[in-house]
Amino acid sequence: MTQINQLQPEVVYQGQFGEFTITQSDRIGVIIYRSGLLIACLCFAIGTSLVLLVGNNPKVLQLFTPLYACFSLALGISLATIHIYMIALHRLLQLFWLIGSVAACILALQSSEPLALTVYNHPTTLFGIGFTFAALTGIYFKEAFCFNRLETKLLTPLVPFLLLAHLTGLLSLTAERVLLAIWAVLFAVFALRKITQAIPADIGDKSVFAYLKQRRA
Repeated sequence: MTQINQLQPEVVYQGQFGEFTITQSDRIGVIIYRSGLLIACLCFAIGTSLVLLVGNNPKVLQLFTPLYACFSLALGISLATIHIYMIALHRLLQLFWLIGSVAACILALQSSEPLALTVYNHPTTLFGIGFTFAALTGIYFKEAFCFNRLETKLLTPLVPFLLLAHLTGLLSLTAERVLLAIWAVLFAVFALRKITQAIPADIGDKSVFAYLKQRRA
């Protein structure tokens, strides 16, 4: 079986600046990217469910810090393996994630309250930890732009609106809970649909990456 696979010719794609092939390393990178999104989505869904169903139970609130840590780490892995043509935008999203992660660590270490309660009771903490969600919104925007996905088109404005609404006290608690639930559902739709998407689509046109790298050199 291995010998048969070795005899199969590589698929050669015609890109904007020349031909290219997709390697096993490329495919593994896409799998890691999608796995990171799926894990982040799962952590977010669990956290949202606990908020909506259990509420302010102190024991439950203690679970949010490790859930958020897992969510943030998985998101960071996705941002490390995502394919974005604009290197400046890619680095900016990674910087946003780093700022948000550092802010979350500081809040978790300095506050005597669980991280989720600290952020909820002190909306100004979103000026730090909110950068993580800005990075996530960047992924939504990239996916909406590249693949025209309805769920990411809705998530791109929804996430910053909900965070800004909480920061300014614009919405009632009920409205925030409804939008949070919608966010969780759409995030799940997005992550699950990525699983069935063809891998080459997430790799993109490698000739563009090669061309941009050559220009920088």
